Amino acid sequence: MKTSASTFWDFGSIPMIEPEFLGNILATSSDIAVMIDLNGSIKSVLVNQSEQYYGDLSHWEGKNITKFLTRESIPKFERALDKLNSGKTILHSIELNHQDNAKWQFPVRYNAHLVGQNNNVLLLGRDLRTISETQQQLVKAQIAVEKSHEERKEYDAHYRSLFSTASEPIFVLDAKTGNIRQANPAACTLLSEDIDTLPGQSFSKFIANKDKKDLNDKMATAAMSRTTLSVTVTQKRQDVDAHLLPVMYRASGQQVLLVRMSLQIDKIPQNDTLSQNLVALYKNGTDGIVFTNQNGLITYVNESFLELINAVQGSEIVGRSLGDFLSKGQIDLAVMLENVQRSGPMRIYSTDLKNDFGLKTAVEVSMTKIPSDRTEQISFVIREISRAEQPEPIRQAISSSNNNPSVTELVGSASLKEIVAETTDVIETICIQTAIETTNNNKAAAAEMLGLSRQSLYVKLHKYGLVDGEDG
Repeated sequence: MKTSASTFWDFGSIPMIEPEFLGNILATSSDIAVMIDLNGSIKSVLVNQSEQYYGDLSHWEGKNITKFLTRESIPKFERALDKLNSGKTILHSIELNHQDNAKWQFPVRYNAHLVGQNNNVLLLGRDLRTISETQQQLVKAQIAVEKSHEERKEYDAHYRSLFSTASEPIFVLDAKTGNIRQANPAACTLLSEDIDTLPGQSFSKFIANKDKKDLNDKMATAAMSRTTLSVTVTQKRQDVDAHLLPVMYRASGQQVLLVRMSLQIDKIPQNDTLSQNLVALYKNGTDGIVFTNQNGLITYVNESFLELINAVQGSEIVGRSLGDFLSKGQIDLAVMLENVQRSGPMRIYSTDLKNDFGLKTAVEVSMTKIPSDRTEQISFVIREISRAEQPEPIRQAISSSNNNPSVTELVGSASLKEIVAETTDVIETICIQTAIETTNNNKAAAAEMLGLSRQSLYVKLHKYGLVDGEDG
């Protein structure tokens, strides 16, 4: 269906436009207009007067347009020209990069039209420099955003590392409500709270009543004046005096308080010699000392224990299970916890202590349950022993067995195979007896320690005559 506009152009090659106006119209309707023949030779160049960047391009006329195209644009133009020579219409635009004596370049998007009786080609072009510049600006902005994002990730990693490994308790509070938003492991250990449950609780909940009044205002004042605030922290075990160093900043449109806490745990009365000696023993003793809760989660460690497991600082260890550092993992821990809960203090438990790199150290562990009205604690005293000494008890046990001859006595009177068969039962008996003694006659724990089922253990107990009256 033809409109009035379409019938208007049926009179011929724009017959109603005077020739003297046609050039101005073409130049104004595009940024650059180039008339070429089907060989690519330039017949005329018209430039929009508002585009001063191009300058005078009259020297293009009479020369092939490829002379003024960049190397990557020439094949693109030649393919389009071949298409026109074959009588096909180019429906899509062509993007070409122009150059002139290598002095400057500019990208142009052309629409090609066959015109006139001689099949000349009219190229109407739009300058792409503005679009190109915009794209370049977008790329630069994207690079800047990505760089800023990477820097923020780096800063965030630094912050999290410092926050989590700091030995002193640190709290991030909502300045308006005083509620805890974040707390580091040292703070959670101090308050005996889980790291997941502490956020959302009121900070004043853990401060003595005498210091609670207007606590938020006092911390805000201390932050602005860059001074410390003295308070008493109410722990589940005991109250501790502390200094608060608050710093106020704004995050996500909200005021936030970063509160560093300095504890005065060494503040022991001068006449309390016993307490002073115990603190000195904990800090300077050669044996590793570990305190855990009743589930085996570490609450305190001394420097000697850190040396045994090659750890840098206690904040890395606090909150983890003691089983993470035992050779048999949770099996060792379960045996020790069960026995100390059931039978009280356990004098010696032999095992291997391991670090995060898999290196093992032979140790003897003594443990004691510390009763408390608030939170029950279990203390572990861990002493390193020489590996070279470990096999000696076994050798002594084999040689001193009442029911079996020593290994040395068997040599020469029996073959190696017979000696091995003879001593296997002895070693097996010793291992079972040791497990039973270590676990205080807990058959289930002994079976788990030996890697046996409970039924298999009872079979062997009957085999070697180790069944007591309770077992029947």
